Amino acid sequence: QVQLVESGGGLVQAGDSLRLSCTASRRTPRNSAMGWFRQAPGKEREFVVAIRWSDGSTYYADSVKGRFTISRDNAKNTVYLQMNSLKPEDTAVYYCAAGRDTTVVITAYEYWGQGTQVTVSS
Repeated sequence: QVQLVESGGGLVQAGDSLRLSCTASRRTPRNSAMGWFRQAPGKEREFVVAIRWSDGSTYYADSVKGRFTISRDNAKNTVYLQMNSLKPEDTAVYYCAAGRDTTVVITAYEYWGQGTQVTVSS
């Protein structure tokens, strides 16, 4: 089992920045990659970004390219999501997930964090 613990959500204004963190209890071949998803009220959970532990390769959703940056600290088993130029439409619960590779497919991620609320006011 892999436990994921997220932190860093909050209430900010449009244009502000926020950084989320997600720490994995351990790394295994089954969680070779980490991803961030988000779910707004009344909407389906959607892919945001993912990163591979081994080489740091990343994959971003078009909606966040140029504004969000994912990074990882292998020594701490932690990934970070730096969110800049936040918009009200970024408001959602953000979930950290662990899976075998960087993919947008939600079912490919086996382990999930509890979620952290991000609210962006206009």
